[in-house]
Amino acid sequence: MRQNILGSSTVRVSELAFGAAGIGNLFTPVSDPDAALAIEAAWESGVRYFDTAPHYGLGLSEHRLGEALRARPRDEYVLSTKVGRILEPAPQASGDDLANGFAVPACYRRRWDFSAAGVRHSIEESLNRLGLDRIDIAYLHDPDDHADQALAEAYPELARLRAEGVLGAIGVGMNQPDLLARLIRETDVDVVLLAGRYSLLDQRGLAELLPLAAERGVGVVVGGVFNSGLLADPKPGATFDYTAAPAELLARALELKAVCERHGVPLRAAALRFPFGHPAVAGVLVGMRSAAEATDGAAMLLHPVPVALWGELKERGLIPPEVPTPEEVR
Repeated sequence: MRQNILGSSTVRVSELAFGAAGIGNLFTPVSDPDAALAIEAAWESGVRYFDTAPHYGLGLSEHRLGEALRARPRDEYVLSTKVGRILEPAPQASGDDLANGFAVPACYRRRWDFSAAGVRHSIEESLNRLGLDRIDIAYLHDPDDHADQALAEAYPELARLRAEGVLGAIGVGMNQPDLLARLIRETDVDVVLLAGRYSLLDQRGLAELLPLAAERGVGVVVGGVFNSGLLADPKPGATFDYTAAPAELLARALELKAVCERHGVPLRAAALRFPFGHPAVAGVLVGMRSAAEATDGAAMLLHPVPVALWGELKERGLIPPEVPTPEEVR
């Protein structure tokens, strides 16, 4: 699988990244063996970039990912995690964490913390859960309501950790392109992780963020290319951004699917390949909770997509004419 350097950093990531929220029991449980098989299948398919966070399953995702990766040569893969939420024991807690999206016991509580001390503590705790010697990329995670503290305290601390060699690259991950653009302008981040805002259905990231990233030499990893499911399998009941898709978006997704099928391309393949039309995009991140999903993700990314498909999508008004699309047939 092709690998790309993140912006002006020295970190090289595979074009397909393993999103590990699923193995943190996102919405429904995943067994330990199935989580391990998902990581194994991704590795066998050429995936060498794995992304997690303390938020995912209250640390379960980090535990499982570290367990699976410890047997791998450390210099052969890139690992990212995130800061901004500290996990604290909740001894009186009962029930599960489904209110936050994860089918795990609510034995910890999350505390927002973008202070310098909080960042360093979060990195130390992540290293303990992962059982690894280093983290390659650390993202500020969803600083939407904490932008000032993230800029004044969390970012400088990440920059110090990068200078110390604890981190190879630093970035910001969220689904709000305007704030990501602000952080690119005001900091020296290496990468941004943009979720859901640069897909076949939603190109809001193109207005400012992607051109700015290209200008400043900041790498972009695009998450949410299926918009939580609608572009993976458009049908009644499919979700867009984790809620029921509006009728007009479902109709548009079905049109996209029909055009893709006329060109012999699964919609999933076009959705995965689409972001690479922009030169700032280094990779796409896909949630994988089973071996089948990991294998399918790699196969879809490598599926040939003819240039004529993009042309027809523009002719039919399904994507705007100014949106850059991949030129090569893979």
